[in-house]
Parts: sequence; C-alpha cells; structure tokens
Amino acid sequence: MAHIRSQETVDSALRMSDNGVSDRANADIHGVAIKTIRRWRRQYRELGLPRGQAFPATPCPRCDGAELDEAAYAQLLGWYLGDGHIVLAPRGVYVLSIANDAKYPRLNEEIAGIMRRVKPTGSPCMRSGPAIRVEVRWKHWPCLFPQHGPGRKHLRKIELAGWQQEIARKYPEQLLRGLFHSDGCRFTNWTEKPIGGAVKRYEYTRYMFSNESEDIVGILTNALDQLGIAWRRPRRNAIAVSRKEAVAALDRFVGPKS
Repeated sequence: MAHIRSQETVDSALRMSDNGVSDRANADIHGVAIKTIRRWRRQYRELGLPRGQAFPATPCPRCDGAELDEAAYAQLLGWYLGDGHIVLAPRGVYVLSIANDAKYPRLNEEIAGIMRRVKPTGSPCMRSGPAIRVEVRWKHWPCLFPQHGPGRKHLRKIELAGWQQEIARKYPEQLLRGLFHSDGCRFTNWTEKPIGGAVKRYEYTRYMFSNESEDIVGILTNALDQLGIAWRRPRRNAIAVSRKEAVAALDRFVGPKS
C-alpha cells in the first residue's frame, strides 16, 4: 500500500487524536480527509498494525506459542490486579488500561515500557484525566489476563492460572513492584518517646497495600512469604510491612514512587 504522507504527519495526527482533538479539526490541521484520520486511528491505534501492513503482526504467547517476556509480564500482572482493567473495543480488539497518578511520570513511562515488552509491536498511549491511563490495544489481552471478566475484581473470584503461578514464583519481586506501586504506598511514620527526661522523635518507613479483594491480597502475601518479607494485617483490606529489615528488602526493588 502506498503512503503519500510522511511518518511525521501520521504520528502528529495520532498524537492529536489521543489528546482529544476532533477528527474534523485534526484533518484540517494536517491537510487530509476526515476518513484518512479515522483510517490511521483504526489501523495504527485500534489494531496496532505497523504502517503498510494489512494484518496483525503480534502473535499471542498463549494461542500461538510466541515468546513472552515473563519478568515484564509479572510486573504488568501486578499493575493489572491493582489499577488495571480490560475493555472490549470495536472489531474484537481489547484495550488494556493501567491508571496511575499523573504526578509520577517515571512510573507512567515504566508502565508503557513493560507493556511494550509484553506486546513488542504495541504503541502505548497516555490519556490524561484525573489519572493518567496508559493503554495498549490487542486482541489477545484476555488470553494473558484470564482474570478479565464483568464486574469489579473484588466482587468476583480472582485466581491465577497455573502458568501465571509459575511466572509469579519465578519473578516475585517484579510482581510485588507492580502491586505495591498500583495499590500500595511507601511513607514515613513517626513517634515520640521520653528518653532520659527528654522527648525524642523517631521516624520510620513502612509500606502499606490496600485492596478489597481477598484473592489479590493473598497473591501479594504469597509473594512476600516466598521472599521471607515479614508483614502484618492491621485491617481487613490492608497489608503493612514495617519491620526495618522487611522495609529494606522492599526498598531494593520497589522503593518510593516517582
């Protein structure tokens, strides 16, 4: 298929479309027909096709036996279980969307990066709003995330498939990084104690994870147990890691958000 528009023009039009510019305004700005903008968006965003290719290029690790970057997948699984969801778009294409606070640009770039590693031909786009939503389209997202289904995660059973359990056991640190950065936080607490007639202030760091799904909480604590990281449960829906050596262990691969 011949293309008379430069790649720079196509990329510019797609960025404007991602940022909410109407098809008509987008077409006027770039000097193309409205139907051209719609075709570019369908081919390169909805279907994820490389330019000039008329059929999907990304085979599925589950359906086609394609290679899967398991370390990246473990982290993406943690993000999905925390702040991710999958929706069906037109023509049978699914959209994996991970929400994260806009004040953490490095993490948002990291999410986009692990999405590319899981779907090598993917083109993550970031949609602004109350939170940044990093999205990639693919027909095979439900194959990689069989937990996808109707309703909120905490109102249905969330259970890892056997092959997912194997990846979680191989890469518990990556799984925990995704989980803690999605539904967790790292913060500094403090207390005061009288020492020798004077009141001294002591500060200590702790991690907290909160999720309404008992199944997802169990996935997190299983990974902590595997790594020998001590935790406690201050509330029904919360897991705390506060011992000094346990916090130091998480700091090696989770750390503060940025």
